[in-house]
Order: sequence, then C-alpha cells, then structure tokens
Amino acid sequence: MKDTRRKERKMTTHTTGTREEWLAARLELLEAEKELTRRSDELARRRQELPWVRIDKEYRFETDEGSASLADLFRGRSQLLVYHFMFGPDYTAGCPSCSAIADGFDGSVVHLAHHDVTLSAVSRAPLAKLQAYKRRMGWKFPWASSFGGDFNLDFNVQFTARQQREGGIEYNYRREAAAFQRSALGRDGGGEGAVGEIAAMTGTDVATYTRERPGMSAFVLEDGVVYHAYSAYSRGIDGLWGMYQWLDRAPGGRNETDVWWRRHDEY
Repeated sequence: MKDTRRKERKMTTHTTGTREEWLAARLELLEAEKELTRRSDELARRRQELPWVRIDKEYRFETDEGSASLADLFRGRSQLLVYHFMFGPDYTAGCPSCSAIADGFDGSVVHLAHHDVTLSAVSRAPLAKLQAYKRRMGWKFPWASSFGGDFNLDFNVQFTARQQREGGIEYNYRREAAAFQRSALGRDGGGEGAVGEIAAMTGTDVATYTRERPGMSAFVLEDGVVYHAYSAYSRGIDGLWGMYQWLDRAPGGRNETDVWWRRHDEY
C-alpha cells in the first residue's frame, strides 16, 4: 500500500532572504574579505622582513638518504620549511591532527621545489617508525628524524617531564601553567578530555603526548650558512590545515563540539 502521509518539512532557523538581499550582504562581506587579504599580504611582508638568526649548532638528522645536517635538508635549494610533526619516540602512530595537516603536503611539495623551497617534516621518533607510518599514510614528502638530538628542544616543540611538572614550558612565545592547564592542540578550548582522546590515538597518555608540540619553522641557506627566519606554533599554523580553510567557507563552518577528525584511513 502506498504511503500517502505527508512528510513534515523542517524549517530553517537561519536567516533567509531574497537574492537581492543576499547580494547586498555578500558585497558588504566582500569588502571585509578584501581588507583581510590586504592585511594578510602585509603580515607576509613583515614575516619576510624579520631578522635572520645564524645557526652555528651542528644538528644531525636521519633521512631516507642517510645521515644529514640541517643544510642537507635543503636538498640543494635556498629555502627550507620544516613542519614540526608530533611523533615522539614513544608514540605508536603519528598525531592525528598533524596527520590531517600533512595530508596536504604532497600536493604542495612539487610546486614548492620548483620555486626554490623544500618542505620537510621533522619528528623525534626513530626513522624506522616514521617510514612505516609514511607508508601507511601513502605519503611521499621528505620526513627526517631528529631522534637523540636537540633540534626539537631548541625550536620549542619538545619539552621534558620536569618542565611539565614545574611549569617551565614556553610554547608559542609564552610560558604555560603547570600540569596541562591549557590545551596543547592549538585550538581554543579543548581541555584534557580532548587532549586525552588524541593522546590515546597515538598510543600514549596525556603527559607523554604533550611533551611534543606542533609548529613550523623557516630557514634560509646563503653562502653556506643556515639562518633561522621564522617559526609559528599553535593557531599560528592554522592556515596549514587545508580542511579548515574549506570548512571556514562551508555553511556550517567548523561546527566542532569534540574531536571529530581521524586519520584518513580510519573513517
């Protein structure tokens, strides 16, 4: 028997209007978007004008091609962008948030390489762990291990248990309170529950997980000398999350109430 019952149509609570009203509002928003673009261009210029800091310390890394210096990571180019990927020696898998960001690297690496820029991830986990995870994720971008060295410590993306206990962590250019009183995930809110959920996804507890932090650093190689040019952390790397740039333009926005993303092979 055919169901003749009428289905109730849910009415939206969002503001609606005519095409003319939408266009007027869109043009007003366009002016704000243009202003943001101009401000973003100005910020980019100011980043490029930061003074360079010469690096004299000898950092060593393990790569697919063998042992390497920081200069070697440039791969013959004059600029190096490093993504500080959260993958500590005790992790069983890479941070899912960093993994979501890294999903966009392969598409950019080839273009950057032809514009005199090398993009590489660096993590503290031993190279074999990074290689296995890279195969699992199907990634091709360069990924170096800084295991046993000071690179992560010196660029403020690794911290000790003592720093956690005593409140000695300085991350994102400010000192943190002790005992995980704020989120290390680079998002507003997100208490220990959210951090704990993601920590479990890396096979660790909150303390172990948050001894690593995300970030990116830029370096330049000139006349055989490596200089540090820029570093950003926390929400400072928000623009690298390709999916968030799309969500910010979706009708529902980010619409986050919990940790909703997974590694791309876990959905």
